Amino acid sequence: MSIGRLTVLHGPPAIVAGVALLVLGIVLAALTEHSVWNYRLALQLHGGGVIDLGHSLEPQDGLQGHMVRISGTPRVVEAPYDTDFNQQAATPVLERHVRMFQWRELRIGGTTTYELDWADTPQDSSRFAQPQGHANPGSFPIAGKRFDAGSVELGGYKLDAALVHALPDSEPVAPVAKALPANLAASFSLQDGALVTSANPGNPRLGDLQVSWSAVPLQEVTVIARVDGDRLVAVPNAVDGDGYEVNVGDSTLLDMRPDMAAEPALIWPRRILAVLLATLGMGLLLRQKDATRIDPRVALGGGLLVVGVFAAMPWLGSSTADATAWAVVALAGLALLVWHRRASRPRSRH
Repeated sequence: MSIGRLTVLHGPPAIVAGVALLVLGIVLAALTEHSVWNYRLALQLHGGGVIDLGHSLEPQDGLQGHMVRISGTPRVVEAPYDTDFNQQAATPVLERHVRMFQWRELRIGGTTTYELDWADTPQDSSRFAQPQGHANPGSFPIAGKRFDAGSVELGGYKLDAALVHALPDSEPVAPVAKALPANLAASFSLQDGALVTSANPGNPRLGDLQVSWSAVPLQEVTVIARVDGDRLVAVPNAVDGDGYEVNVGDSTLLDMRPDMAAEPALIWPRRILAVLLATLGMGLLLRQKDATRIDPRVALGGGLLVVGVFAAMPWLGSSTADATAWAVVALAGLALLVWHRRASRPRSRH
């Protein structure tokens, strides 16, 4: 089988070979475009492609506006500060937790019982089945609160507030009792890593408060975010709703985005091979019945027409540019077929 002056298959073998080559070309073209379409869709969902910087943490030229992946341990430049209790810690996020010793209603089957225990939200005793003798104080005089560091850096980049909030994990932080303001030092004492208002910490009373703190630990993390000057920020209006990723440890891109396969390889060689396969197939199927050669214009025209049509299909409704480009390829193939047909007509003699 060959194009031009070389001989070709005849009869049923030629038809079978032509159909097989044509189908292979169509399938290869459709699969190639579908893989590119899937990859671009994943990019759109997460805010764009990612440049893997690994542990190269210093800002580099040419990265402005690009998504990057960076691994390392954050550095707290301005530590969070709980002004009410005069507590501070070298952590990206410091959180205050408040609990009160209150009555709690327990319903097991048809039995209702009451017990005094620590709870982190006010228990509305007016809704109890037996409120008499189980009245709770009401709202907390001190609220729980979250304190973010004024500045957190990952290498040479400052982390935007959204990325600081997303830093994972939490560990308890023991308060410094001697740092308490005088008015609170008179009310609170230290017990088991928390501050309590109990006169006898081992035997709390109704309405006693317990205040404790937790912090995001300083550990290796991997961040995917957009470069904005010397800052790492979330991508605005990202389809996935976040526009950034944060993981513990040195995580790969696939670990953080399991729905995002690697960028398809050898796209253009696969496209060219699809056209060649379809060209050979169409050459065998469209040749003249008694012809011993494949006409190059017929073969190439048919191959471009078929591949162009099927390659455009995955892009319909999603990418006008790609669909148009393949439509142009199909039209070029159709033009070749029309040109061959007109050139093959016998010229009239006058």
